[in-house]
Amino acid sequence: MSDKSNIQGRAYEFICLLTLQEETNKIRPARIVTNSSYYAAQRAWNKLTTNIQNIYKTSAYAAVAKIFTLEPRIIEKGEDVLELLIQTDKKGESGDVRDILIIRNRIHWEIGLSLKHNHFAVKHSRLSDRLDFGSKWYGIPCSPDYWKEIRSAFDYLKACQKRHLKFKELPNKEKDVYIPLLKAFINEIKRQYAEHKNIPGKLVKYLLGEYDFYKIISIDKERNTKIQSYNLHGTLGSASQTQKPAKIIPIVSLPTRIVNLDFVPGSQNTVELYMDEGWQFSFRIHNAKNDVEPSLKFDIQIIGMPITIITLNCFWN
Repeated sequence: MSDKSNIQGRAYEFICLLTLQEETNKIRPARIVTNSSYYAAQRAWNKLTTNIQNIYKTSAYAAVAKIFTLEPRIIEKGEDVLELLIQTDKKGESGDVRDILIIRNRIHWEIGLSLKHNHFAVKHSRLSDRLDFGSKWYGIPCSPDYWKEIRSAFDYLKACQKRHLKFKELPNKEKDVYIPLLKAFINEIKRQYAEHKNIPGKLVKYLLGEYDFYKIISIDKERNTKIQSYNLHGTLGSASQTQKPAKIIPIVSLPTRIVNLDFVPGSQNTVELYMDEGWQFSFRIHNAKNDVEPSLKFDIQIIGMPITIITLNCFWN
């Protein structure tokens, strides 16, 4: 992620947090739990121009107003204080994709929001000469065949690194790096899936995290804030004592089968994974830094989803 994207993402977290507190406080007590992530988001917010801040405020308000209708426990009147916090980056590294938590300790209830600003990426996972993606993604170590298949590509990158080359200086990075690594990636998942049929469900849990959440995506050029419900465990859309949610949030089924995993036709750097229940993901491999190193990143996006994932468009006034 570029510095600009990082600043924009953190700033959007900050204004969503503030808007949640301001709007909730009109109905019931709410407080922000300050931590290192809060102050990092605040610094990012202060770097934006007033004009951009106003755009972000409009987007955040559209999201918060809709979330209130989906989660009536947020605005349920009571003597307890609603807590709001931005999670630390370490939570994301450990598989929790929620950026903001909304918590009511007295009733042992919380929900999470994953915030995106002008992008739809699910995760930015790495491949390297040492990183065992199988263990990290679905709990099964990569096979000896996988390590053999990736060796030549990473040996080539190490040799280029010693020459202090930039990625843009590689004469044919697709043929020498991207294609062999993606072929090894495809082969490994297919190899392990043949032996372990629970891999599809584990893959989705890795990509989306262990907790239910709402994904909030600000699309500034459309003047639209999208909200998607990822309700894998049935914790979203709970009624309060006096109010039902405006929409029933369906529980989403995990996949049980890999239907296809292959290169996108005509592409040398992207593969697509199709599974049952409507799950579809794309994996685009790219260099993480300008300087050559034996490590690459995936830009992972969800390109198809079950019909039980509700998408709401909140157009700005």
